[in-house]
Parts: sequence; C-alpha cells; structure tokens
Amino acid sequence: MNPITIALQRLLNGADLPSPAYATLGAAGMDVVSAEELTLEPGGRHAVATGFAMAIPDGFEVQVRPRSGLALKHGITCLNTPGTIDSDYRGEVKVILANLGSEPFVIKRGDRIAQLVPAPVQRAVFAEVASLDETDRGAGGFGSTGV
Repeated sequence: MNPITIALQRLLNGADLPSPAYATLGAAGMDVVSAEELTLEPGGRHAVATGFAMAIPDGFEVQVRPRSGLALKHGITCLNTPGTIDSDYRGEVKVILANLGSEPFVIKRGDRIAQLVPAPVQRAVFAEVASLDETDRGAGGFGSTGV
C-alpha cells in the first residue's frame, strides 16, 4: 500500500524534536514524543503536548495508541484509545496519558509517549427502520457470547 502524505507543522514548543517516525520497517505506528516535562502521579492524567500540528488528508484519520512497553512496565496508557485525530483538526496534537500504575511516572521532553497510526475512514448514513433482522445473538450484549 502506498503511504499517504500528512502535512506536519512544527510549533515553537517542538522546534528541536523529531517528527513522528516508524522505529522499524514492520512497525504499524509512528512513535511520537513529548514536548513537555511532567510527573504523572498514580491515577493522574494529562494531555501531553507534542509540539506539532498536522493536516490529515480527507478520507483519513490518525489514531493515537499507547506504547506497549510503557503500559506493561509502568501502567502508562492513553485514555480514549484509540484516540482519533480528525482530518479537519489543525491544533496541536496532544496525547491524553493516564498513570494506572502505583508509582509517579516522570515524562521528559523527547520521551516516546504514544504511537500514531493513519487509517482510512468509512463514512456511513443511518436508515431508520421499524425493525431489524434477527440473528442468533439477538439483543444479548456485555458478555452474552461468553461463559
């Protein structure tokens, strides 16, 4: 699949930081770094600045996802994951991090904090109907298919 081009505007608070980038040839997500320093207390959350804005092409979004190493080792995750950055948003990209661990977590400027994954968006329309077709599952939800 051919890559899409996403325009990236470096902001003043991110002038010396690396652009989002793939760490390996097989990586699905681009690592993004923090443009600020802070300590995330246990149970705390913060919208961490990245120092850039972008223009995503129409028909695409960029998903914000946690980094597995931060999640496993420190309990640091992204809230609202995967977060969606819409194609018409032009403000600074911020990553909503939460500390689910038991210790304060220090984030330094330039630390990798999340991954960005571009994805196509399928638009939909709703058609209101009087009833829905039947399925084996029916209206069962929230654990209804498991034991």
